[in-house]
Amino acid sequence: MKIAVCVKQVPDTWAEKTLQASDSTLDRDAADGVMNELDEYAVEEALQLAEAQGGEVTVVTMGPERAAETVRKALSMGADNGIHLVDASLHGSDALATSYALAETLKGRGFDLVIFGSESTDARMSVVPAMVAERLGLPQLTFAQKVEVVGDRVTIQRVSEAGYDTVEASLPALVSVVEKVNEPRYPSFKGIMAAKKKPVETLSIADAGLDAAKLGLSAAWSSVEDFAARPPKAAGTVVTDAGDGGAKIADYLSEHKFI
Repeated sequence: MKIAVCVKQVPDTWAEKTLQASDSTLDRDAADGVMNELDEYAVEEALQLAEAQGGEVTVVTMGPERAAETVRKALSMGADNGIHLVDASLHGSDALATSYALAETLKGRGFDLVIFGSESTDARMSVVPAMVAERLGLPQLTFAQKVEVVGDRVTIQRVSEAGYDTVEASLPALVSVVEKVNEPRYPSFKGIMAAKKKPVETLSIADAGLDAAKLGLSAAWSSVEDFAARPPKAAGTVVTDAGDGGAKIADYLSEHKFI
């Protein structure tokens, strides 16, 4: 079975995020880049399926040169090879452009299963997996907390407000997973060393056959019109209770329209 798992490098969750004054896009150089946390579960699920079924796991990412670090991490976890789509024209691409670029990169490579994390921590949109599935004409099984592959069928437990729904489709298919699906492994020293020798295919948009007019900030369907730095935290209001503390608090809450 051939499995592709799509990963993204994002700013560290705990880092202070800033936007670039030049084009209002996220300043990715202002914080350490790490693999999107939810993508670690996707990599682990791909590895477990390949170990159980036999097969090959290919890591796919789209991003600047430093995103190669995220590909190497996935390879050190146990993936077999990687594909890195990197081009200056990709800067500022929105979800629509990202889904187009990823779908075209995946197309025609014979993958039986494409796995995503359910969302990225820098955007929290949860739409790219569904968009890629639509572009590739694949059945989509999203928000999976359990994945099983038997023969040419894939079955998931899809998380819902009431618990979960059982969803089934034929391969090839696309699955996105949530953090309940597994516990990602830590790369071993042996895995880290082995990752250095594993092949990574680096593609420009020309190599991938992409239309530059559909990519980048100029093609984005949404834009940041204005932004400002978060104001410093203001000093709190101290209420001294001289028998009327409750009334003072109620007045304060009412003044600020909390009640």
